[in-house]
Amino acid sequence: MPDQDQAELRLSVARLRQEHEDYDVAINAMIQTGCDALRIQRMKKKKLVIKDKITKIEDLIIPDIIA
Repeated sequence: MPDQDQAELRLSVARLRQEHEDYDVAINAMIQTGCDALRIQRMKKKKLVIKDKITKIEDLIIPDIIA
């Protein structure tokens, strides 16, 4: 994989990690304020989707090593 493509993927991962962290903070704030459980579940689901995207991109960056 060319270095520029890999750099772009790493930048995407960094953005997604920040978004994931933002969702975590928002979810914790919602829990603290006693927000509706359904809204919290939706936020958690969005957070999980972001985590899955991070994992997929990291798999592209770090190739499997066959021993």
